[in-house]
Amino acid sequence: MISDEGDISASLESEYDLRLTQRLYLQPRTEIAVAASEVKEFGVGEGLNSVRVGMRLGYEVTRRFAPYVGAYWEKEYGDTADLSRAGGNNTEDTGVVAGVRLIF
Repeated sequence: MISDEGDISASLESEYDLRLTQRLYLQPRTEIAVAASEVKEFGVGEGLNSVRVGMRLGYEVTRRFAPYVGAYWEKEYGDTADLSRAGGNNTEDTGVVAGVRLIF
């Protein structure tokens, strides 16, 4: 992505459904964020910004409707971590997610 000011950033996401049964699936997920330049007002540093890994367990009620629960771990790196620490924030986070996957 390129902002109006010419700042370049990218995010790479990957996920894969591992079928446990016909309806139950486990979904490992990974997201990596990088930026070509520092944008202090958004707390983004140059280089590798963060890595987030997680796992979701879902149940397909139908092919188009699947509620899920999961957990994730995220860590900031490099200049982004330095900006977070300077602002008094943590550079690591863990959490729980819940939601519904809908396909139209």
